[in-house]
Amino acid sequence: MTILAPTGVDTRTYEGILPITKPKSKTSFSLVSSLRKLTNIRTIGHAGTLDPFADGVMVLLIGKPYTRLSDRFLNQNKEYLATVYLGVTTNSYDIEGEITNTNPFIPDLNQIEETLLKFQGITLQTPPMFSAKKVEGKKLYELARKGITIERQSVPVNLHIELLEYSYPKLEIKVHCSKGTYIRSLAYDIGIELTCGAHLSALTRTRSGNVTLEDCCDGTRLFETGYDWMHFLKKDLSKIIPC
Repeated sequence: MTILAPTGVDTRTYEGILPITKPKSKTSFSLVSSLRKLTNIRTIGHAGTLDPFADGVMVLLIGKPYTRLSDRFLNQNKEYLATVYLGVTTNSYDIEGEITNTNPFIPDLNQIEETLLKFQGITLQTPPMFSAKKVEGKKLYELARKGITIERQSVPVNLHIELLEYSYPKLEIKVHCSKGTYIRSLAYDIGIELTCGAHLSALTRTRSGNVTLEDCCDGTRLFETGYDWMHFLKKDLSKIIPC
């Protein structure tokens, strides 16, 4: 049963910063929609969405006093656990895209380690066509869905990559990155460097700024009777955004 905000309650009670785990197969907007029903507040923003196939930390900003802070959250570093699937390239650089190429070459561990070293620190990255980034007022994914590919300007990003496990075709890595980093593009670029191609097959955001998975309410339990999602609601920003 859907539990809506009680009639007559001051909606400011529900304003604040809500760290929440987005489940796989759900859109980021579905969490925003759920919170609008729970709080009766229409003005809800976020500090970075996740693709439907991804899960993990999302920071939702509830109410105008908090949505105004979105830029401060968006500028923070993030951390991910990513699975790069080698030997298969897709048009979206991730598991949701159409396969565009396959390659039987199997890199050894030394080649994997040497390749990851090339992406450490500040490097240039080209945004994928299947992204919400705007070029001349148009979102890239809108062009991509029409089969249109345009030149995109590369931007500097700062990466720290840790190799967790390699068992072909799956390469498990931990990525600490600056704002504006596309992990899909990183997976694609790794595949290019290894000459076998690759795409991103799984992604979990484990940290957004100072917010970790341990700080988040469960996005699958928002409408569960007795689940106290407000326990996770933050109004004091000093611990979330350092002064």
